[in-house]
Amino acid sequence: MKITFPNLGNSIFAAKAIFDGLGIEYVMPTPSNNRALELGAFSSPEEICLPYKIMLGNYIESIERGADTVIITGSCGPCRYGEYCELQMNMMKTLGHNLEFIVIDNPGSIGKKEFMARINRLVSTSDKSSSKKVRVALNAYKIIKMIDEIERKARYKVGFEINKGECKSILNRCKSEALDCKTDIEMLKHFKKYMDIINNVGINLDKKPIKIAIIGEIYTILEPFSNLYIEDKLMDYGVSTYRGLTPSWWIKDAVLSPLKLNSLKLRSASKEYLPLYIGGHARECIGEAILAKKKGFDGAIQLYPVGCMPEIVSHAILPNISKDKDFPIMTLILDEMTGEAGFVTRLEAFLDLIERKSEDVLFGN
Repeated sequence: MKITFPNLGNSIFAAKAIFDGLGIEYVMPTPSNNRALELGAFSSPEEICLPYKIMLGNYIESIERGADTVIITGSCGPCRYGEYCELQMNMMKTLGHNLEFIVIDNPGSIGKKEFMARINRLVSTSDKSSSKKVRVALNAYKIIKMIDEIERKARYKVGFEINKGECKSILNRCKSEALDCKTDIEMLKHFKKYMDIINNVGINLDKKPIKIAIIGEIYTILEPFSNLYIEDKLMDYGVSTYRGLTPSWWIKDAVLSPLKLNSLKLRSASKEYLPLYIGGHARECIGEAILAKKKGFDGAIQLYPVGCMPEIVSHAILPNISKDKDFPIMTLILDEMTGEAGFVTRLEAFLDLIERKSEDVLFGN
């Protein structure tokens, strides 16, 4: 068994740490790119959403390097992501590839017994002891929490940094060097080092940067290639950003959901506009928008792929929130035909709108 997995933001670091720590053979996916998107789009149903196409391309590129097993996470409620496994498995067979799929789904959805059976299939080729497997799993969780926290600090501090470009440079070096780590322990030490580095970045709290919350469908806000690296572009503009949905958030939410203790603040915040879960992360999107306003952010950007039904519902609700809360919200809908020039133009126009709004407040207009 030679495992691969799709790119999904920082989750790749936890996956690498687990497989290195357990001595499981794997193929690290090539960073998502235009070739992967073209390969995936060519073999995908026309109406399927962007994440499906990119992920399929990730698999094909990994198969070229010897992968025969795919591990993916499950979905959240009635969302097409929940059908990816069957659809992609059938498509791989059609293309002549007999891949095995292991879906790590929410224990509350599939039951603890089935969840553990899938985990056991994943680690069946490891000769490490049970205690070692537990330690590696705990280290992987620490790793995903640390890189998410490092990224959160870098993307927020960028608006206050004294040396322009320092936060982005630190974040890029941190991620790049992490891929060279050979064990989970080495990666853990690596992220501890960079946590100290990002904590010591010089900042000027007298600065008043634009602060934007990134909300929407989880894949397109986690995987930078799918959103045309919007967070990096905002860093270049000196804009502070915050994104509540992260891989470490997903793990915590999945663990607590059977106890109904998951995302309490988000559920409370979204109650006025969307009191029920409707699939995907639509409720989280609404909750994040309202919390961003309460935290003093200047606006929010919703990202989602064409045809994403849960986010279409969120998209319909967000204008009401924007009007009621006097809170600018822009929606960017993504697919393989999205042009970067128009994307950047809309982004810059949104930032200009927020700047003018701030000036009007400052001068009492």
